Amino acid sequence: MFSEQTKIGINGSIEIPGDKSISHRSIIIPSISSGICEISNILKSDDVLRTMNAFKEMGVEIKEENKKIIINGKGLGSLKKPNKEIYLGNSGTSARLLTGLLSSQNFESVLTGDKSLSSRPMKRITNPLSEMGAEIVAQNGKLPLHIKGKVLNNCKIEIDIPSAQIKSGLILAALNTEGTSYINEKHITRDHTEIMLETFGADIETKKNVDSSQIIINGKKNLTPKNIDVPADLSSSAFFIVAALINKNSNITLENININPTRSGLLIALERMGANINIFNQKNRAGEIVANINVKSSELNGCELDEQMAKLMIDEFPILSIAASQANSPSYFKGLDELRIKESDRLELINDNLNRCGHYSKIKNNDLFIDPTKNKQIINSAIRTDFDHRIAMSFAVLGSKIGKLQINESDSINTSFPSFKEQFNRAGGNLI
Repeated sequence: MFSEQTKIGINGSIEIPGDKSISHRSIIIPSISSGICEISNILKSDDVLRTMNAFKEMGVEIKEENKKIIINGKGLGSLKKPNKEIYLGNSGTSARLLTGLLSSQNFESVLTGDKSLSSRPMKRITNPLSEMGAEIVAQNGKLPLHIKGKVLNNCKIEIDIPSAQIKSGLILAALNTEGTSYINEKHITRDHTEIMLETFGADIETKKNVDSSQIIINGKKNLTPKNIDVPADLSSSAFFIVAALINKNSNITLENININPTRSGLLIALERMGANINIFNQKNRAGEIVANINVKSSELNGCELDEQMAKLMIDEFPILSIAASQANSPSYFKGLDELRIKESDRLELINDNLNRCGHYSKIKNNDLFIDPTKNKQIINSAIRTDFDHRIAMSFAVLGSKIGKLQINESDSINTSFPSFKEQFNRAGGNLI
C-alpha cells in the first residue's frame, strides 16, 4: 500500500467501526450466559472473527441476521471440547482471554496462533492462573498452549503488569470458580470486561483507587444476556484524529466514539499538545461513555508524558508519535517498555520508521524522544511494519502529510480495521 500527500485536507463524517476490545467481549460473555443476545455494530476484523470461530468450535450457536450477531448461550459450563486446535491468528486478546476462560472448563484444549502471536509472552497470564490451580503447558512460555480444564481455586491475585488482557483472563476464570476471588491490579487498565459483566448480572464489584483497583468476583453465578450495541473504537478513531490535526484544511466529525476514561490517554495527550478537538453529545450506553468528536487542523506543540500516561494509551503511541513528529517542538514519552511486546517491537519500529522518513527520533531506556525541529527529507520511503496493523496505519497517516510512503505488509490492517483504506480515501487520505 502507498500513502501519498494530501492537498485538500481530511474532511467529512467518518464511519469508525465497532470497538475491538468490546467486540471480543461481546462474543465471549454472551457465549457463557444463559439465553439469546443480539449484538449490533460488532467489528468484523480478522482478530474478532478468530474469537467468534473459537466459540463456534466449542459448540456455541452463533449466526448473523439483519446485520446483527445472534448468540445463544447455554451457561458458564456449557462449552464443549473442540474437535481440533483453536487457531487464533494474530489475536493476543483472544489468546489471553480464552486462556483464562478455558482453564476452568471441564475439557482439554490447545490454543495456537500465527508466527507473530506465537512470539508473544504468555507467562503473564499462565503464571497468575497457576495460582488458581490451572494446568497449562506452554512452549517456552509462548503458544501453543495446552490447557487442561479443571475446577480452579478462588484466591487473591496481584497483577504487576498493566494489562487488561491479563485481568480479563483472570476474571473469566473466576466466573466459573466457586467462592470469592480477589484480583488486585497495581495499575488501572481498561475495564470493558467488568462493565459488561455487571450488565449481564455477574456478582462482580470494582473498588478503584487513584492508580490501582481491586476486582471482587463471586463465582458460579449465571449470567443473564443483554443486547449489546458496540460503540465506535477510539483506537481506530485515533488515526483520523491525527490525520486531521496535521493536515491543513481538515475538519472531521466522528460519531458514537467510546471515550471510556480508562483508555482516553490519547485525547488527554493531544489536548496538551494544543489540538483543536471538541467532544460533545456525551451519553452513557450500558456503562460505557460514548460521544461525538470534532477535529480541525491544528498547530501542535510537543509534550512530555510520564509512565502513568503510558498505561492509559499504550496502543496509541504509534499514532501519537506521528503527531509529535509534525509538532513545533520536541516530545518526550517515558516508560514505553510494553510497546516492545505488542504485535511487534513497536518502540523500535516507531523509531526506525521515523528516522527513515527524515524525522529525528531516538530511544533511551524505553523512553522515546522526537524532535521535529531537526526534520530532514525522506531517507527511505519503505516503511517496515513487521505485520503490525497500528504501525501500518500510523505511517499511512504520516504519508498523507509528507508525501509518498510505501507501507509494507499493509494487509495486517485487516486484523483491526478492514475498511481503513476505504474510509481514509473517502476523507481525502490518498491511499493507493
